[in-house]
Amino acid sequence: MKIAIYPGSFDPITLGHLNIIKRAAACFDKLIVCVMVNASKKTSGLFTPEERVELIRKTVAKLPNVEVDHSCELVAEYAKAKKACTLIKGLRAVSDYEYELQMALINARLNPRLETMFIPSSAKYTYISSSVVKELASYGADLTDFVPREIIGDINEKINRRDL
Repeated sequence: MKIAIYPGSFDPITLGHLNIIKRAAACFDKLIVCVMVNASKKTSGLFTPEERVELIRKTVAKLPNVEVDHSCELVAEYAKAKKACTLIKGLRAVSDYEYELQMALINARLNPRLETMFIPSSAKYTYISSSVVKELASYGADLTDFVPREIIGDINEKINRRDL
């Protein structure tokens, strides 16, 4: 069984993420979308890791070979434990590539059996990021073109509670 992992912070998951998930899921027997703690991000995020897992599960419910998980360990170690052969990384711009290439080389050093597959963003999602979504939501903007419909209410509710 070919298992791939799509790691990320997903705070929150966007339509760009979902596009990568669907495309990667078509290539593997199982795709694990794993919410990872990103040590370089100084803030705790809008959603807890557990909440992110639930939002992603709502979003991918109709994709039978997609599993959602959460981990605080190095992704190379997590991949070993899950017997995954490939990491999936979405790329929006050249700057993403430079960073992700460095990470791919580090992960290959830590886990030589782990390959990294770069999937370029579809043109219509290139400008979408979780940070942009949070900014738009804080101004009450319509999120329909940015995040899966299943979670728009969750995002708006969380933003409104945070503002209280």
